[in-house]
Amino acid sequence: MCGRGPPLRGGLSHAITLSKAAPEARPSITAPVLRRHLVRLLFRMTWTSGALTERLPNGLTLVAQRDPAAPAVAVVTHVAAGFFDEPDAWQGISHVLEHMFFKGTARRGVGRIAQETKALGGYLNASTSYDRTLYYAVLPARNFAGALDIQADALRNPALDADELARELRVIIEEAKRKLDSPSAVAGETLHELLYDQHRIRRWRIGYEAQLAGFTAGDLRGYYNSRYVPARVVVALVGDLDPAEMLAVARPYYEDWSAPVAPIPAGPAESSRSEVRARTLRGDVAQAELVLGWRGVPALHADEAALDLAAGILGSGRGSWLHRALREPGIAASTGAYSYAPDEVGVFGVAASGAPEQLGEMVTRLVGQVRRLREEGPSADELERARTLLKVRWVRRMESFDARATALAWAIAHGDLGLIDREYEQLLAVTPEEVRDAAQRHLLPAGLSGIAYLPTAASGELVIDQLHTAFAGPGAVTSVAPKLPSVPRPVSRTPRPATIRTVAGTLHVALPGADLLIRSKPGVPTTTLSLNFLREWETATDAGEGALAARSANRGAGPFDAAALALAFERLGGSLGPSVSSDVLALGATVLTEKLAEAAALMQLVVAEARFAEADVAAERGVLIEEARDAVDDMFRFPFQLAFRGAFGDAGYGVPVGGYEETLVTFSAKSAAARWRTIIGGRATIIAVGDGDPARIADTLAAAMPMLVDADRPMRAAASTVAPWQAQGMAPVVQERQKQQSAFAMLFPGPARREPDFPAAEVWAAVASGLGGRLFDKLRDKRSLAYTVLGTAWARRRGGALGTYIATSPSREEEARREMLTELAIFANTPTSPDELARAKNYLAGQAEIARMTAGAVAGEVAEAWLAGNGLEELEAPWERYRNVTADAVMAVARAAFDPARMAEGVVRGSA
Repeated sequence: MCGRGPPLRGGLSHAITLSKAAPEARPSITAPVLRRHLVRLLFRMTWTSGALTERLPNGLTLVAQRDPAAPAVAVVTHVAAGFFDEPDAWQGISHVLEHMFFKGTARRGVGRIAQETKALGGYLNASTSYDRTLYYAVLPARNFAGALDIQADALRNPALDADELARELRVIIEEAKRKLDSPSAVAGETLHELLYDQHRIRRWRIGYEAQLAGFTAGDLRGYYNSRYVPARVVVALVGDLDPAEMLAVARPYYEDWSAPVAPIPAGPAESSRSEVRARTLRGDVAQAELVLGWRGVPALHADEAALDLAAGILGSGRGSWLHRALREPGIAASTGAYSYAPDEVGVFGVAASGAPEQLGEMVTRLVGQVRRLREEGPSADELERARTLLKVRWVRRMESFDARATALAWAIAHGDLGLIDREYEQLLAVTPEEVRDAAQRHLLPAGLSGIAYLPTAASGELVIDQLHTAFAGPGAVTSVAPKLPSVPRPVSRTPRPATIRTVAGTLHVALPGADLLIRSKPGVPTTTLSLNFLREWETATDAGEGALAARSANRGAGPFDAAALALAFERLGGSLGPSVSSDVLALGATVLTEKLAEAAALMQLVVAEARFAEADVAAERGVLIEEARDAVDDMFRFPFQLAFRGAFGDAGYGVPVGGYEETLVTFSAKSAAARWRTIIGGRATIIAVGDGDPARIADTLAAAMPMLVDADRPMRAAASTVAPWQAQGMAPVVQERQKQQSAFAMLFPGPARREPDFPAAEVWAAVASGLGGRLFDKLRDKRSLAYTVLGTAWARRRGGALGTYIATSPSREEEARREMLTELAIFANTPTSPDELARAKNYLAGQAEIARMTAGAVAGEVAEAWLAGNGLEELEAPWERYRNVTADAVMAVARAAFDPARMAEGVVRGSA
């Protein structure tokens, strides 16, 4: 299954891991120790405040914590069993068992677990890692007991039916093929194989087809009986409910579960090593994928906090060393760094992707920045930049109830709840010297391994001598942190006429040049801020110019060059990031609330005084070109890109916002600057969601952004025309690739976001897609055609579509297409059943409630309602719009859409 959470670059981006060393026992009174104690006094935040734990007599532990941020609850089941617990004969079996968790119990038939959760308004999923397997459900708090009944039944009484296992193994094999079609996943796991000689981390964790196909129900039952025992389970509960009441409700579901604890043979121990290793992979990929790594540290190691920050210094944000050394000058299209610390062993890695001819330079610069970290260490300012970013990311992660519950469960499984608070304190207390010393201990020249994944026809390869030379050669390419100019401060201003109202809990201040939309979300000391402009459509001749303008503007403004602007913003807690769609251009970030005025002033500076230096625009243009080339390797995104062009033609929704290589090469600094002025000439929408009084936040923003809010910009008229549908009897757009799977997206005409039948389209998607959805049931569960199959109601200001996607083995492509069209025809000609309709409507209503857990989600909801929907009134009770949707309305939407003669289809056809 697929875990939720922030998307990471192939698993190779820095991630905060909830694992730190236990506190030192009576440390000596040294300067670093005094600093730690001072930091704890000044910045202490207790993430575990109010949490209650209870260890049942059978060994299972319950933990519960209240969070009133949304009327929701998360149930997370943490089982201390993962890939490290598998003997070679059972490689991949923990992931297979995770899939079978959803395949029924004695009380619930196949599909009922997902269907019942959906009917309660919730979603569920699972993930398997090296040291644990997680199962989680998030749903409205009023349905807490129902969620426990489902989750406990699935945990304690899995059917593990042989016939269902045979069907699901075909799905898992498709998932394995999908992973083999992901260059970053292949490179990352091959690095583990190169780094370790004996330990189980070196294995391809999901397993290989031949072995997967041979698993029996007896194998799964044996693994389940030995690993899924109460003493290895923590159930964590977080939501808007009293913790003591949650424990009381949960206790009866688990206390009578009895299963003995049996010893589990450990895997082979790893020997020490001291040699450089390199491997080159080749395949049907468009770009070079490079990942370099060292053996890191396991969970609870004393150096993990320092290595987490080392990864942040190297790879987090636009001010990171790797961004400035590789991404900013256009050497790489993307960069990242990570410190991954599961139980037993760890990995520290740095990564980049870009043009194959840049491989040598990417190696030199990646290694050069690691050398710099070892030899010089970070400055105090550089460390604080990374630390502030990680603090804000920590806060944002802990907003989500399921992520908070996951953290609580992890801490309990590894000792006690205090691990979370101690981890946060250690993050605040690490010194520059400790980062440098940890790098010197672990990022050794003789411990380096590297993987390059190159296009088949590309020249060159990654060799050991190249890595030796990079560490022994001339000094690192250093991008010295600039001296920061003063951040513009809010100025006194003569109040301008304003219309002030509060709608659905959102303060709306209409000023001459901008609409301020402010919503309070107490609980965490951050504010999510975005600046939005409506924009005109691009065509096939200028596609990508808006993206180039937005990203180039972010490379320098006023007295700040690119590096200074990045550092100035990141010291406030967030990276300033542009977001571009066909309809809207946005600049956004999440910052510490106390720094909101400075963040707003910097954002205004980018709008009003962007530099558009020729060299900066050229570098950003090069990166966009590499990204356009790289898009063809994405087996999900690229089929949709092909389909959208067929559906909407060569304008607007039909062209990718990032552009085509052939259009991007024609743009200049002058044309990008002109496009920027056109976009920002319209009325601004400024959205802020955070911890503070809305009126005070509005005053802060108005004082910090006078050039935006006071300039007379009239309201832009709502788009009244709908984008014309171009596909009429078109053949599929097909690209042949050397891939393990064939992936295809189908698009049909659907309602735009503001049209009255859009809620019915959403209900159709909820009936069709997701765990418990009809497409999932018919094409995945019953026919084992694919790991990923979905239906979606895609809608924007001026157009919409109903879409489907499936990825399957090339030999089954035609079967998958035929069965997909058959199911769509049934939707068009047969009303959905009362049970399906009720489940879908309950699910959508529940999702509207629980989505408000995080400030980012709330800000997104406000933006959609204002910029694409029917106004702030939608926020009052968004679940109400589904109440009156009938089965006939859903069928009418499907009938209007699912005409094969109007289908646009994009296909990436594999050949393996």
